[in-house]
Amino acid sequence: MSNRILYLQYTNPAHYPPLEHSSRILANAGWKVLFLGTGAYGGDTIRFPKHPNIRMEKLLFCNAGWQQKFHFLWFCLWVIGWVLYWCPNWIYASDHFSCPAGLLLSFFPKIKIIYHEHDSPKKINGISRWIQCILWTRKKLAQRAYLCILPNEKRLENFRLETKTSRPVFCVWNTPSQEEISSECLERRDNKLWVLYHGSIVPSRFPVTIIEAIATLPNRVNLRIIGYGTVGHQGYVNQLRQRATRLGINDRIEFLGTLATRRELLEWCQKCDVGLAFMPKVSEDFNEQTMAGASNKPFDYVASGLVVLVSDLPDWKKMYMESGYGLACDPDNPQSIAQSLQWFLEHPKEMREMGERGRQRILKEWNYEKQFAPVLKELNEAVTAAPRSFGLRKTGKPTTGTDNQDFVRMI
Repeated sequence: MSNRILYLQYTNPAHYPPLEHSSRILANAGWKVLFLGTGAYGGDTIRFPKHPNIRMEKLLFCNAGWQQKFHFLWFCLWVIGWVLYWCPNWIYASDHFSCPAGLLLSFFPKIKIIYHEHDSPKKINGISRWIQCILWTRKKLAQRAYLCILPNEKRLENFRLETKTSRPVFCVWNTPSQEEISSECLERRDNKLWVLYHGSIVPSRFPVTIIEAIATLPNRVNLRIIGYGTVGHQGYVNQLRQRATRLGINDRIEFLGTLATRRELLEWCQKCDVGLAFMPKVSEDFNEQTMAGASNKPFDYVASGLVVLVSDLPDWKKMYMESGYGLACDPDNPQSIAQSLQWFLEHPKEMREMGERGRQRILKEWNYEKQFAPVLKELNEAVTAAPRSFGLRKTGKPTTGTDNQDFVRMI
């Protein structure tokens, strides 16, 4: 019987490139892969490319509210039904909302759990008992998982402290796969400078200052925007359009909306010159403070031979500017953004050299095959080892009575 791995995500899994990359690495090695997820606001049309060893099943999207509680409960029962039917060897839980089902499944015989946390839970006061329960299952799952994965070193350290896990924890950056890397750094075909942004369109990632900066630059500087609004910022795209209209630069901005696959996205990347990857300089959101390595967009740009323009933050400057792959600016200041873009406009040769340096770094080191290799090594060792019996950890020691009591309390 071939190895089977079931990915769990309480949203659309295709929103997360690392899930696409890891699943294809395993599928290309002969593993059978099943994704169980749901729809997602603004990005329900995003999908993985077809692969004979990969299948996806999704529940419909459900808005927040009391109905979503029942929807979530049905998701967990639906997952258990699929596990009983499909009999996977591995469960790949990839957000904290998949932890309740993942924790329950960790007690099933011969099933090993991988927990991959893309975004750390937000630390807010007065969280509901519902979320407290979710976070409790996250902690317990982290302690029972075969291994855990996080996309940033600081997040990894925080995760260990919060969950008190003794399980192996790997830092795997959200880099592109080798097959997604551009074959060459393309020369500019016209006299224009095309600036690109892709991702969720929210004020913290795409501030209105970008539109204002474009308006101060020569007509040769143009902007493309690929992505979607979120539930919390449903009208923000219209606000950006209105601001562009007032500034008289509608003809220099292209809103391309949501693209169905990463292949389409990367084809657009290769038609541009500069990629924008901004984080707010001051934020109370731990995820926004720890996005270097976790943000896939700058890696996508660099893999396509683009230079990047990032926020003037120490970890971002070190990773992209000091390495010679782009420039940094103040994302809250239109003049600072404009000055950097003006430099790229006036120095096309140097810009292309930056882009090629970055592309070579992706080829040699910053690709998902390289990043995921330590995890794949662990999985291969587990597959070749003798099967573990019910309730045994990786060390071969039986689970404690406390673990069994946790299971009883959970159900």
